[in-house]
Amino acid sequence: MIPRHVNPVQWQQAQGYARQACARIFRDGGSPAEACRAFGLEGAAADWAVAVDRIALMLCAPGLRQAA
Repeated sequence: MIPRHVNPVQWQQAQGYARQACARIFRDGGSPAEACRAFGLEGAAADWAVAVDRIALMLCAPGLRQAA
């Protein structure tokens, strides 16, 4: 399900990138939690689908602006 605040095209692209990254981690014997940690996300993901969704959502999140 696409989050309402995310552009659908951006979401599909982020999903594809997250799936590819998770596939590489899975192939190397990693876990969903390791995939999340690779992208700087805290907490353990229950399974690969959750990890992919969390990574895609992180990729779609707007960057925080920093004061000068």
